[in-house]
Amino acid sequence: MTTPILECHNLTKCYDHAGKVGLKNVELTLGRGKIIGLLGPNGSGKTTLIKLITGLLMPQSGELYVAGYHVGPLSKRVVSYLPELTYLNMNQKVKHLFDYFEDFYPDFRRERAENMLGRLGISPEERLKTMSKGTKEKVQLILVMSRDAEFYVLDEPIAGVDPAARDYILETILSNRNPESSVLLSTHLIHDIEPVLDEVVMIKEGQIQLVSTVEGIKERYGCSVDEMFREVFKC
Repeated sequence: MTTPILECHNLTKCYDHAGKVGLKNVELTLGRGKIIGLLGPNGSGKTTLIKLITGLLMPQSGELYVAGYHVGPLSKRVVSYLPELTYLNMNQKVKHLFDYFEDFYPDFRRERAENMLGRLGISPEERLKTMSKGTKEKVQLILVMSRDAEFYVLDEPIAGVDPAARDYILETILSNRNPESSVLLSTHLIHDIEPVLDEVVMIKEGQIQLVSTVEGIKERYGCSVDEMFREVFKC
């Protein structure tokens, strides 16, 4: 039997300094080979869950497994993570970012990254600080999607970029992942990403509201994911 890419059991994360609950008793299992939308408004718990998956936060209670591993060195090897805010040095040239990823990640495929960069007409000599926001987003995504990871975790990859950049980003996600890998894509821009999704997880105030395939929503509720989202969150 194939191990799920993600298992959460009674997962809880509190922010003690503010008395705020990030996640509360989350039960969630995600299979492999799917593009999954993690959907919710700002402050719903999306980024908290992603930071727990990537090991940037630790839960107060509950269990979390990624590809069958407790979160730690082994799980981090199989996760390729795109944060909402970049951690890259804006003064660096693209080619030096490729060097860094090649040194740090054994599964980084430089040829794949260079091919994607070439299709965009971006010079490897260009520095991040000279690029538009959309181009920076594309370079960051190229770095993340050029790894042969089992689990791509993307936090708001299309927020704040123009429609053309969104189209490129979604196409890159579709065409540059291993078919057996999984993608968890966090966003509140449902309409833009719905065509690429296989499944959705809707989260509100730190609790899971709905887990379903896209087709399941259409068949059971007779509506699109975007319409279902608006119903769940009354927006």
